[in-house]
Amino acid sequence: MVDFNQGLSLADALARCHALDNAGLYWFEEPIVYNNLSGYAQLARELQTPLQIGENFYGPRAIHDALAAGACDYVMPDLMRIGGVSGWLRAAPVAAAARIQVSTHLYPEVAAHLMRVTETAHWLEWQDWADPILKEPFAVKNSCLEIPDLPGIGIEWDEAAVTRYRH
Repeated sequence: MVDFNQGLSLADALARCHALDNAGLYWFEEPIVYNNLSGYAQLARELQTPLQIGENFYGPRAIHDALAAGACDYVMPDLMRIGGVSGWLRAAPVAAAARIQVSTHLYPEVAAHLMRVTETAHWLEWQDWADPILKEPFAVKNSCLEIPDLPGIGIEWDEAAVTRYRH
């Protein structure tokens, strides 16, 4: 998986991604600015390596627009930008109807729960950034996140750590 984080012009993305197309990569993630759907559609048409976009989708309609434009092979909404849990629950069926796999971007402690109800769930992007302020961080075993059987989203804050890091 290669994330260009919107750092390339369309011309550079075409050149670099074509050069890497036979490298056995799983996907190219957001090589150009997020709202250039016509550029993404061109990349998706020309490249063999799948194209992943979506961490900058602002609301469920953005997934529809990207899929209608043929702008990607996979989507990875960001929980905050897509509209929280409600936005996710509205966006995931749009991807499922198009048979597009959905991965997550950030907020894994919440996104993991949403992946359980996402028909075309793909990859959970994991980072342990919240671990220092959680009473019990989620365990990762055999490359899989173990969601605790606790109320709500299953997290409790370590108040002493929150206080310590606040200053």
